[in-house]
Amino acid sequence: MRILSLVTNGRSVFYRQQRAGLRERGHEVDTLAVPGYATSGDRSWTAYARYYPRVVAAAFDGYDLVHANYGLTAPPAVLQPALPVVLTLWGSDVLGRYGRVSRYCARFAEEVVVMSEEMAARIDRPCHVIPHGIDLDLFRPLPQAAARREVGWDEDVHHVLFPYDPSRPVKNFERAARVVDLARARTDEPIELQTAGGLDHDRIPLYMNAADAMLLTSVREGSPNTVKEAMACNLPVVATDVGDLSDRLADVAHSAVETTDGDLAAALCETLASGARSDGREAIADIGLQTQLDRIERVFSLALDWV
Repeated sequence: MRILSLVTNGRSVFYRQQRAGLRERGHEVDTLAVPGYATSGDRSWTAYARYYPRVVAAAFDGYDLVHANYGLTAPPAVLQPALPVVLTLWGSDVLGRYGRVSRYCARFAEEVVVMSEEMAARIDRPCHVIPHGIDLDLFRPLPQAAARREVGWDEDVHHVLFPYDPSRPVKNFERAARVVDLARARTDEPIELQTAGGLDHDRIPLYMNAADAMLLTSVREGSPNTVKEAMACNLPVVATDVGDLSDRLADVAHSAVETTDGDLAAALCETLASGARSDGREAIADIGLQTQLDRIERVFSLALDWV
């Protein structure tokens, strides 16, 4: 297939993994990004006004379909008159500020992909639930002692990993710090809260294997890749009840989903006291990157059959 891929941020690791995987399978995937990349995620309306004619012009350049990634690329995707559209929604584009735009435009796409059942329930049409796939060769269990030496962490401390840049408000680092403070007050064991902002993606497995637990306190999520990556490393996860995490972590050892700071702290203490790894890798064996690509290819084929 020859695919015109629309994206607000072509730097996203999971987007680049998917694009590379599709190219390896023989598809031609050309990325057309919204101009004026902003680290905050906000652009002026004029950037999107300039984007629309570029999408229309590209749509008449011999492509088979448009793949719109993230809800803010949906308006130009569904308004171009030439090609069928597959719309992939990532999470905050349904559950956050611009959710209404995404939900409205989803009505006009041939096929819609979402990350979780929670997202699907917000969309007034049938959807394909296809979480982003995980590179199970990169994210795998490693010896903890060696990983700690590599990242320079103290061997005699419990290390809790906050897997995001602390400056991102939706990830709620302040709450993570509160939870760790509460956990410290409940135990005599030293606990350090570590962050993973700014790390190269191929270094993150080292930090996940060096940590004793991962703490996720996001305000909202779809199907967060960081949790699945942690599971692939058998790193226990303690998280707020967002996205698909209550289902994904329900039967995973030494992991928990809670709603209050006190319950998060208690679950974290229990996880650290166990000193054990999770069995998360077994639970995500079916969402490796190749499985995701198989399912995405089928959705593309459905969109083409629609025409």
